Amino acid sequence: MGKTTGFMDYQRHDNPERLIEERIQDYKEFHTSLNQKVRVEQAARCMNCGVPFCQSSISLKGRVVGCPLHNLIPETNDEIYHGHIAHALSRLLKTNNFPEFTSRVCPALCEKACLEGLYDVPVTIHDNENYIIEMSYALGYMKARPPMSRSGKKVAVIGSGPSGLTVADDLNRRGHEVTIYERDDAPGGLLMYGIPNMKLDKGIIDRRITLMKEEGIRFALNADVGKDVSFQELKAQYDAIVLCVGAKQPRNIHNISMTLNGVMFAVDYLTAQTKALLNDTVNDMAKDKHVVIVGGGDTGNDCVATAIRQKCSSVTQLEMMNEPPLTRQAANPWPEWPDVKKTDYGQKEAITLFGDDPRIYNTTVKEVVEHNGTIESIVTVKVEMIDGQMHMIEGTEMTLPCDLLLIAAGFTGVEPYVTEAFALPLSGRSTIETSDYYVSEGLFACGDGRRGQSLVVWAIHEGKECAKAVDRYLMGYTTIK
Repeated sequence: MGKTTGFMDYQRHDNPERLIEERIQDYKEFHTSLNQKVRVEQAARCMNCGVPFCQSSISLKGRVVGCPLHNLIPETNDEIYHGHIAHALSRLLKTNNFPEFTSRVCPALCEKACLEGLYDVPVTIHDNENYIIEMSYALGYMKARPPMSRSGKKVAVIGSGPSGLTVADDLNRRGHEVTIYERDDAPGGLLMYGIPNMKLDKGIIDRRITLMKEEGIRFALNADVGKDVSFQELKAQYDAIVLCVGAKQPRNIHNISMTLNGVMFAVDYLTAQTKALLNDTVNDMAKDKHVVIVGGGDTGNDCVATAIRQKCSSVTQLEMMNEPPLTRQAANPWPEWPDVKKTDYGQKEAITLFGDDPRIYNTTVKEVVEHNGTIESIVTVKVEMIDGQMHMIEGTEMTLPCDLLLIAAGFTGVEPYVTEAFALPLSGRSTIETSDYYVSEGLFACGDGRRGQSLVVWAIHEGKECAKAVDRYLMGYTTIK
C-alpha cells in the first residue's frame, strides 16, 4: 500500500476534458492527462483492500461489477505511487493484452466495485491504467517481443476486433504462427470503425498493430471470409481456425425503411466518418441537418458527438427506457452496477451547443414522413413497458424535423452469410454455440460472435480464454495464463 492515509488525504481528480468549444472543432481525443504529481496522488488513494472487489468480477442481479480480466489493480496502483512504471506495466500486461484500448473505452467496471465508492468516490483506476500504458510507450518499455521458438502449428483468426487481436497475441506468444483475416481495409474491427476518433485515436490502434506485426503476426486485409475466402481453403492451410466475427447484424426498428435517403445504421455512419478522417477528406453528412438518433446508449452518444462535429442544425437522441435517477437508490446499493444517469461527452457537447440535453426518454419512432424517397420528419410517441412488452401511449405523438435518422438500437447476432459459410450452430440469440469455445474439429469461436454484443474488456477476456482452448487442442496442454 503506497500511502496508508492516501484515501483521506487526496480527493479524486479525473483526467480533464478539453474545452467543449475547442474540441467540437476537431476529431482529436477529448481527454487530456494529469501531471505526474497528481497521478501519483490518485494512485495513493487506493486502500489495497483485503478483498479487492475491483479485480474480482462478481455478478450481482445479472450484471457484473469488477474487472473481468482480474487486473491486479492494488498492485499497479502501488507501483505508480512508488514510480515503478516498468513494474506497473509488467503487472498490467499479465492480465490485460491491450490496456491502451480499455483505458479509453471501457466503462470501468472496476471502479463501480471500488470499496471507496461505498462512502466516497472510487479510485481513478481507469485513468491510472491509461497513465501506465502511455508512460510505458513514452519510456520505450513497450517494444516487440517475438517468441523465442515456433511450434510449427498454424492458426487462422477471422476478425481483428479486440477478441481476435487477443487470441492472436496469446497464440503468437505461445509460438504458433498466426494470420488474422480482416474484411475491412484496416485492422481493429469496431475499435477502428465503430468507436470514433474522439474516444480512441486510430493512431493508438496502428501503434499496437505495428508491434504485433514485428512479433510475427500476419494480417490479411480486405479478405472477407465466407465471400472472398472459403472455409475449405482455410481448413486446408491451418491447424486451427478461430472465429472472432462479432455480432454485427444491426437491429432495425420495425416501422423504419432502411432504403430511404437519410436513414442509416449508426455503425455505418460512424464508419463513414472514420474513413473520411483516415483519408483526410471532409464528411459533412450531417451539415445543416436535423439529426435524430434512435438509441440512448454509448453508440448513440458517439453519433451525437459526430453529428455536432459535422455541423448539424440540431440533434435528438431517443431512448425507450425510463430516465435513470441521478444518484443510487436504496434498492441499488454498492457494489451493484449503479443504475444512475450518465451524461457522456457527446451529450455534454449538445447541452453546451444547443442548450438542452439531446435525450428524450420513454420515446420511440412511430412513423417516418418522407417525400420522393427522402426522409423529412418523424412522428415520435411515448412508450411504457408492461409485462416486459413495449406499448405506445396514444395521444402522445409529436412531430420532429429529421433530415438524418440514425439507428443505434444494438445488434441481433452474427451476420447470416458467416453462419452459412461455416455451417455454424446458433443459439436463440443468433450467436455461435460452443463448448469451451470449441465449435467443431479445429474450429473455435469467441468474442461478441459467441457471447453477444458486449464490452471491449469482455472481448479481451473471451480471446484469452479461447486462446487456452486452442492451445490445448494443438498441443495437448497449455502454458497460456
